[in-house]
Amino acid sequence: MLQHPRVLRSSPQPFNPSSHTSTPSHSSFQQLPTTPHFPNLKQQCRLSRRELAIYSNTCLLLLLGSGSRARAAEDVTNSDKLGEDLTKTPSCTERKPTKQVFFDVSIDREPVGRVTIELYGDDVPAGVERFSKIVSGAAGISYRRKEFVKIMPNYVQHGGLRSYGVDAELANKTGSNLATEKLVEEWESVYEKCPGTKNVAGSVGIIVRDPSKPPPKFKLVARLGKLEIDQEEVGTDPNGTEFVIATKDSPELDASTLVIGRVVGGMEFVQKISQVKTVQENTSSPYFRVAKLIGDKRAVVAERGFNRPYSKVVITNCGVIQ
Repeated sequence: MLQHPRVLRSSPQPFNPSSHTSTPSHSSFQQLPTTPHFPNLKQQCRLSRRELAIYSNTCLLLLLGSGSRARAAEDVTNSDKLGEDLTKTPSCTERKPTKQVFFDVSIDREPVGRVTIELYGDDVPAGVERFSKIVSGAAGISYRRKEFVKIMPNYVQHGGLRSYGVDAELANKTGSNLATEKLVEEWESVYEKCPGTKNVAGSVGIIVRDPSKPPPKFKLVARLGKLEIDQEEVGTDPNGTEFVIATKDSPELDASTLVIGRVVGGMEFVQKISQVKTVQENTSSPYFRVAKLIGDKRAVVAERGFNRPYSKVVITNCGVIQ
């Protein structure tokens, strides 16, 4: 046993291991240098908890500061790129009109006035073609004697044409197609190309999709003695004939509506339509919530009647302005 143990001290010379391993002796410890130029390692590592906490907090602040500076520089770079992208993006509010159409509106059979709309035929050709054909009657059907079915705080909505019954028969006679595939493709293109709110005050758009429509349900069907998986559609898609006129900026319409034009005359008559009294919503009722949750058809019918005007707001005449 060592009688006078000493703490190992580092040597100024590099340590060269010997070719064979041997057990260190007491004399070898005595030969290690003990100059005061190399402080004791144990003394060097003696730090109080307070000093350790101060040093660790200082290092943490330095790391956070460097990270925040890096993030700030990255944010500046991203904002510059975003600004460049916005300058390259074409303006979606300054569109060139190609034609004009008009609506004569009445409330409870009393004439209100004429609403004039200009259409963007170069930007959304499929939507403008569908809308102008119905307005002019070239599609075999028209908006004449059709009602506005919903009045919201930010827009008014026209009921459009039915995909069944007399409207569908007249459309089939003239070969008009009420499919919305091309309209949805145009909506997707405009939605990606134009940032910000598309349905601004005074804009006119046709409803091409229903974002609240649930996905199709899968069910097992027996066919020719075999079980097959079939999809059952829940609800119906819009037929691309319903249209809305925004009285205020309406970002809630961007997910369903393709903007095809804007009102250039008679906006005061649209404002008058928006002031008609409507059926009050009752979605906060617990009975309605339970009925909607369990899929009660009465809740669906009741929901269709919400925000419906008490007065009859009808388009008495419409056409294309040459």
